Amino acid sequence: MSGRNKRKADEELEAVRASSQEMGDGDGMSLSPLQSPSIGSRPLARPPKKLRGNEITGRPLALPRLLETLDAQSLRAVLQAICERHPQIGTEVVTSAPRPSVGSALGVLEQYQEKLRDSFPFGSDGTSEYAYNRVRSALTALIDALIDFTPHYLPPNESHVSSSLAFLDGATNVIHELPDWESSSHRHHKDNAYDEISRAWALVISEASKRGGGFQLHNEQWDEKIRKHNEQSGGKLQRAVHALGSNLDWIGGGQTMGIGDPGSIRNQLLSGTYGSNLPVRVGPW
Repeated sequence: MSGRNKRKADEELEAVRASSQEMGDGDGMSLSPLQSPSIGSRPLARPPKKLRGNEITGRPLALPRLLETLDAQSLRAVLQAICERHPQIGTEVVTSAPRPSVGSALGVLEQYQEKLRDSFPFGSDGTSEYAYNRVRSALTALIDALIDFTPHYLPPNESHVSSSLAFLDGATNVIHELPDWESSSHRHHKDNAYDEISRAWALVISEASKRGGGFQLHNEQWDEKIRKHNEQSGGKLQRAVHALGSNLDWIGGGQTMGIGDPGSIRNQLLSGTYGSNLPVRVGPW
């Protein structure tokens, strides 16, 4: 080979080497596997971390959900504590709460009655000193509830006589079931309760007599119910019985209030015979 041809071959070989070097630099690859970096030394590519707008974290329950978890007793305790700390809230609760029905009030008294029954020691005399000491707390709670509820259903706070009468009837039955203690010093609970309820009956009877002459008392036989209550109490509701006589005597009179007298004005009005025996005037008035 001549010197010229040899130079040309060297130049072509050099060009091939240069081209191969450029390809290796651009791809990060080499023609020789020995010149390639090992896979273990290469850093692994990781996806970019996504940023979340609402990261989950602990937080208290919202008020509506919290209230859903409270039973009636817990809710009352919380509400009462708030009202005691903030009297203005208590006033708003009183004005905003629905008016309690007679049934709901008597239901509360029945719950106190049940607690009183459960407080009696098993197998002991229900009127003994020992029994009284065991149930005194529950007995006092029942009496206090009775005293607190009764004025709510009396006029002028209660404008419906029927509601007043219905509550007093149920409340009087509660008093009838109070224990009759052996010791006279413990009987004041029941005696005082009878005295208060008798005053309440007298007030409602007086109010009822101003409306329609008290016919509601007779039509629904409240006069008879009050008489039976007085008998069951041992005559401790005489104030109520006297109120019947003084306010409604014009209808029937006497203790029976004309119940069995067909000639009483009450029974004549109810039967439609009132005035049938009176003479009829004829001619100019």
